[in-house]
Amino acid sequence: MHLKTNVGVVALSLIALTCLGDWPQFRGPDGDGISDAKGLPLTWSEEENVKWKTPIPGRAWSSPVILGREIWMTTANPKGTELSVVCVDKETGKTLHDRKIFDVEAPQFAHAFNTYASPTPVIEPGRLYVSWGSPGVACLDTKTAKVIWERRDFVCNHFRGAGSSVTIYKDMLIHNFDGSDFQYVVALDKATGKTIWRTERSVDFKDLKPDGKLDADGDWRKAFSTPRIFEFDGKPFLFSQGSKAYYAYDPFTGKELWRAEEHKTHTTATTPIFGHGLIFCTTGNGRGEVWAIRPGGKGVVDDSQIAWKVTRNVPARPSLLLVDDLIYMVDDGGIATCLEAKTGQEVWRERIGGNHSSAPLYAEGHVYFFNEEGIATVVEAGREFKVLAKNKLDDGFMASAAVDGKALYLRSKTHLYRVENP
Repeated sequence: MHLKTNVGVVALSLIALTCLGDWPQFRGPDGDGISDAKGLPLTWSEEENVKWKTPIPGRAWSSPVILGREIWMTTANPKGTELSVVCVDKETGKTLHDRKIFDVEAPQFAHAFNTYASPTPVIEPGRLYVSWGSPGVACLDTKTAKVIWERRDFVCNHFRGAGSSVTIYKDMLIHNFDGSDFQYVVALDKATGKTIWRTERSVDFKDLKPDGKLDADGDWRKAFSTPRIFEFDGKPFLFSQGSKAYYAYDPFTGKELWRAEEHKTHTTATTPIFGHGLIFCTTGNGRGEVWAIRPGGKGVVDDSQIAWKVTRNVPARPSLLLVDDLIYMVDDGGIATCLEAKTGQEVWRERIGGNHSSAPLYAEGHVYFFNEEGIATVVEAGREFKVLAKNKLDDGFMASAAVDGKALYLRSKTHLYRVENP
């Protein structure tokens, strides 16, 4: 039996997790890419095990979220002048809503690898919380797709486009803003959108890059990670990855509790995970590392708070996956690795191929990896590397998968699929 090890994760307030099928946020109910679903398909293609396939307008890498019969995604036109939401009926694939939320007169630059709608929303009964970063954050009524409140006053030059998704804790909507000009974390009243607290990143960005030059480049200031709530010694803390540092905050006040600094890499994008009393995160682009951080420090923690580090085939974009006592990961170039969570010792490392951005998924003893070329590699979870299937769809994956019941919901670059056994 699979036993979830991330017991320190604090449950998201008011999100309907009683229904097994609900997938309310980026990487699922606990934000860790683990599903308790049984009977998910191992094989599929355009001709096999696809119940429906629905085109999604625009260009966007945000992942689908699910509650009840509704699947929601954000999207944008390629130029970023129109920011929209799309809702699809889970059973039929029919589009229920396709509503423009914001017009943007002068969009920021977004790198061609990114989109203007990459952050994933959060859903709870009657409410959808969406973000496109600085261009706009909003709460929508899920019955009508109309805006309940909006915020368009967050100043942040995302430099390459936004990527951080929103997180709910208690009555707060928490959001990272890490740009080339400003770097901060905010907590909003999810009922009204008003700011509860805002905390500036405290790391000294006027530092030297590894090449000895002054840190004036925006790439060394921005980040794309999604914050998480964990629990240590019976108390919750917000763990938020910025550029050059990884922070623990009091989620109620925004007070910085401690931080771990890392100055060799930049632009962290993966989402942290927690288990065995350790926080597992990656350090970003450049000479990337996986860190296992012991929580509970004070001030700027030193290496005594780092249980172990791994430097080989570290992902810059796909997040880590913790199942029992093993960590599974795939680097951007398609090398999959299994590590012992408590020690960082390598268990296996194999090439599965392709370029990878989406986060891996675990269900019922299987690990699913989705690449940018549309190939999903399914491997057996465990200490021996065994490929169970390789599946191909017409377009590639940048978004991460969602699960409902016995079905996979896969957003490719152009379509949303419902994939399941007959």
